[in-house]
Amino acid sequence: MDFCGPAVYVVMFMLCGYLVYKAGWSAVDLTLGDVKYSGFDAVPVMLGAIALVVSYFSGPMLNFGDFSRYGKSFAAVKKGNFLGLPLNFLVFSVLVVVTASLTLPVYGELITDPVATVARIDSTFAIVLGALTFTIATIGINIVANFISPAFDFSNVSPQKISWRAGGMIAAIGSILITPWNLYNNPDVIHYTLETLGAFIGPLFGILIADYYLVRKQKVIVDDLFSMSPTGTYWYSKGYNPAAVIATVVGAVVAMVPVLGKDLTGMYTAAQYSWFIGCGLGFAVYYLLATRTPLAVRNASSADTVTVD
Repeated sequence: MDFCGPAVYVVMFMLCGYLVYKAGWSAVDLTLGDVKYSGFDAVPVMLGAIALVVSYFSGPMLNFGDFSRYGKSFAAVKKGNFLGLPLNFLVFSVLVVVTASLTLPVYGELITDPVATVARIDSTFAIVLGALTFTIATIGINIVANFISPAFDFSNVSPQKISWRAGGMIAAIGSILITPWNLYNNPDVIHYTLETLGAFIGPLFGILIADYYLVRKQKVIVDDLFSMSPTGTYWYSKGYNPAAVIATVVGAVVAMVPVLGKDLTGMYTAAQYSWFIGCGLGFAVYYLLATRTPLAVRNASSADTVTVD
């Protein structure tokens, strides 16, 4: 990853510079589509795009602990988040849009895929270098987004039998068996996949937030995190938290209704916000079950806890 990130930027800046050299700065146009929105008409479109990005990042967001565990300090984690998310996201988005806009005057058609743009360059060396870099970048981003977290998830199912390496192999093989190239072969399927993902992950995120901030009051019993004793704080009922299970099911089922019923009035728009619907329901249902019903969880006592910022 230390190599992949900078390598992609180097190639993208070189590609952008090459196209600027060919077309000139005056050819840069940040409007790539024929459909234009103005005023309040643009708000729903922007919100829908934001919701789609949230669904896309919902997996890494839920498994953030798999990455932050390696941070040297809380300040280092915050710094990394700022540089890697809002700043990097903005800079790279602008870079991609500028590059795509310049393909129109240079090649006579709008090319939105950087790989396809590199392939149009009349230089074997440039094509090979670009293809190699983008291949490495694809491997790099998949390690972060689709490998590390599933590897930990599979390993945590049975740590005594499944190592982190074995968990990674299970995730890698599984990722091939679901044939993702078929899932992402058109925009409608991309929307459907991300909205379904958001519907199931949203409740889990809501439960985590409600449990940590409202139910536990940011108190964690560190020793009990590593205990399998039935008397431990996190043993719940036979090792499962029924309040969390119920909240997950309720949130996911309700959030999937607009995703599956897009033909109904208003459901297409609601489906874009499946993560938010699931997250809100998971949050509310879990808080009520975990604090005001017989399924209430044990609270940590102040004598044997630590507070985590």
